[in-house]
Amino acid sequence: MSFKRYPAYKDSRVEWLGEVPAHWAVQRLKWSTESCQNGLWGDEQQFNEDDIPCVRVADFDRQKLRVELIDPTIRNVSERERLGRVLGPGDLLLEKSGGGENQPVGCVVRYEDRVPAICSNFVARIRIAPGMNSSYWRYVHAAAYSVRLNTKSIKQTSGIQNLDSSQYFDERAAFPPVSEQDHIASFLERETGRIDELVAEQRRLIELLKEKRQAVISHAVTKGLDPTVPMKPSGVEWLGEIPAHWGVKPLKFLTQPNRPIMYGIVLPGPDVGEGGIPILKGGNVKPSRMVLREMARTTSDIEAPYARARLVAGDLVYAIRGTIGDCEEVPPELHGANITQDVARVAISDQHSARWARWMLLSSAIREELACGSLGAAVRGVNIFDLKRVKAPTPPLFEQTSIVKYLEAECGKFEQLTAAAERVIELLQERRAALISAAVTGQIDVRDAA
Repeated sequence: MSFKRYPAYKDSRVEWLGEVPAHWAVQRLKWSTESCQNGLWGDEQQFNEDDIPCVRVADFDRQKLRVELIDPTIRNVSERERLGRVLGPGDLLLEKSGGGENQPVGCVVRYEDRVPAICSNFVARIRIAPGMNSSYWRYVHAAAYSVRLNTKSIKQTSGIQNLDSSQYFDERAAFPPVSEQDHIASFLERETGRIDELVAEQRRLIELLKEKRQAVISHAVTKGLDPTVPMKPSGVEWLGEIPAHWGVKPLKFLTQPNRPIMYGIVLPGPDVGEGGIPILKGGNVKPSRMVLREMARTTSDIEAPYARARLVAGDLVYAIRGTIGDCEEVPPELHGANITQDVARVAISDQHSARWARWMLLSSAIREELACGSLGAAVRGVNIFDLKRVKAPTPPLFEQTSIVKYLEAECGKFEQLTAAAERVIELLQERRAALISAAVTGQIDVRDAA
């Protein structure tokens, strides 16, 4: 869809705005607001009349630029303390503290719920000035955020980003007439809503591809590739029937006798950088992160007592804490590295295919069986003894090789389709951001379209 431009423009003398429609004003952001008041955290929930939902930064839907109170945090705030702080539909909420390297503090969203709530001490409530359209102004703040206008007002203290709201509201923005604010807001609500629906469809497609991929893996490593082969009971309830010529063995019997399944360094200490010994953590068990430059390093004194856990190229590493179940083959560049207690090393013997064992460990049946015994309240984990004893359906070596070849081809197709869907999402989000920026800076005239 193409949009016409306004008949006449003028220089805004503001870098991020460029030229704006000749009849638009250019003023400081603060003139769009009536007030900007910091939130408060209150006390623990007391189950009385002073309990009230408290909006946190975690409740910000940064894509749709609104608050999503799906599972609100309840805090106890007296009537006197909440006076003048209760959120109403149309209020904007400014993230004042938090952020990170790739997501700086300063996001603005709109409160659209009719449930009375307050905002936390990391958030400020912006009450829009009379006559202004709050939906339009959330898009202005979104456009400003996309060009990192907020970063000039960020103060860094103790590793936490804090936004100087006074400085931020001194930045300049375009002020179209109120009737045009209404048109632009209506147009963007409709068009971004359509884009959001398309993004949601692509995300549903990705989830379906993940489910289908998992089903293909599970069927191949538990039932084989020949649908006509005779079957037999496996003797394992969660495994069901397997091909009659397959066996079932505990995983530990598939490994090298002198290199048992084990985890590594319990307390690796701080990263010592170059010269230290690379260590693989649970979060590293991903193809994109199993590279030397991503590895933390520890001293030889700390690593030496765990020499038995050192990796050899071709070993498998299995994440047993945190996000459990990730399993990858050790690349040659990590030969001689060590692991932490979040990772188990699985050294498959020559009588079996390590690449087949990886697919087997990634199957739903095995992952779900291990997840059922996961330990820990704060951090989930797989007990190393459960991993050793988990029953593995075991085809002959030649069949393991065939299964590997089949799964690499089939899963490669799923990965291509997933990558294509992710690219579509990326393009849609770029389109969304560009549309918002063009509308609130007057680069397109959407009055007729609205």
